[in-house]
Amino acid sequence: MRKPSTEAIHGHGYRDRERGVFKVPIYQTAIYEYPDSATGAPRLSDRGLDLKYSREENHTVRALERILARLEKGVDCLAFGSGMAAIATAYLSRLNAGSKLLVPLECYGTTQELAQNLSKFGVTCVLARSDTSEFLEKLEDGVSLALVETITNPMIRVVDVREVARRCRELGIPLIVDNTFSTPILYNPLEDGAWITIHSLTKYIAGHNDVVGGAIIVGNEDDAKSLWNWRRKLGSIMSPFDAFLTIRGVATLEARFEKQSRSAMEIAEFLEDHPKVLEVYYPGLSSSPYRSVADRLFKRRLYGGVLSFKVRGGQREAIEVLRGTEIIKSTPSLGGVESLLTYPIWTAAKNMSKEQLDALGIGENLLRLSVGLEDVEDLKEDLDKALSRI
Repeated sequence: MRKPSTEAIHGHGYRDRERGVFKVPIYQTAIYEYPDSATGAPRLSDRGLDLKYSREENHTVRALERILARLEKGVDCLAFGSGMAAIATAYLSRLNAGSKLLVPLECYGTTQELAQNLSKFGVTCVLARSDTSEFLEKLEDGVSLALVETITNPMIRVVDVREVARRCRELGIPLIVDNTFSTPILYNPLEDGAWITIHSLTKYIAGHNDVVGGAIIVGNEDDAKSLWNWRRKLGSIMSPFDAFLTIRGVATLEARFEKQSRSAMEIAEFLEDHPKVLEVYYPGLSSSPYRSVADRLFKRRLYGGVLSFKVRGGQREAIEVLRGTEIIKSTPSLGGVESLLTYPIWTAAKNMSKEQLDALGIGENLLRLSVGLEDVEDLKEDLDKALSRI
């Protein structure tokens, strides 16, 4: 197996020797000639399936899928129009009336919201804090499907996914791992026995804040076929143009992620010593209770490009900082080349109750920072100026 930086550039396997082209083109077509005019036989994709509509298969999308399957050390991959389309497909493919779905209390809000909305179809949603021991305990209670995030949002906790996956295998529970925050540069959940790995391609994989997409990477062919059929019926495949942009983005994933992670570490240490900052949440800090888990789980001594911090004060002070930066943009999302600052009370945690917020430690003074590719000294100066105003 080649190294990630090589796979990210060459893993699509595309090469048109006749035309001398090795860059994947955009196959902007809705349909394919059918059957093959030369043989009279059905035209097949490289999955061995009839190639008729781009709702089912598209060559540009397929090239991206080959890259992602290699990066996540999976058998195959399916690309979707959004991360939520990928998660919805995973839910629908496995759950029935009477099923019990376990998701973290601290996870992407729409992931949790959709899980709870499935009650109208007879599915029970169980919530567990993003604490490894509590999650393992909740698995014992007749769970049919479980989902975890490698790094949580917005408190940047690191779940011991390896231990969760081990227990899921023992109990026969399929495990979905959302690996968006850690990326395949740090961790490959399929190697530890996860059923599938999911990514919001919008974030680090595409990496430029100009694409919306999602992906499911699978560990065996049967699951790939089942999920492919669900995607076909739901019509949730990624568009060729977005796939093309994502192929462009993923080629620089390793270089971007390493710089963002190193800058995030430096900014976390800077904020930890800042007089206007109460607390910093980042697993790379020696003070973090998740440092040891991260070091066991991750392949490199990198800890991602996202951190959260609490300012001294309350909502007024947090919003002042949010509005006070110039380089750093105030908006949700993460993983792109631009640094982004967001207020979780308005975004990731907006649907949580007061009791849930208190249990997770999410206060009105909490901000989340996604570190981009700007010079780290400029970012620290931008934050310092904004914090100095409160």
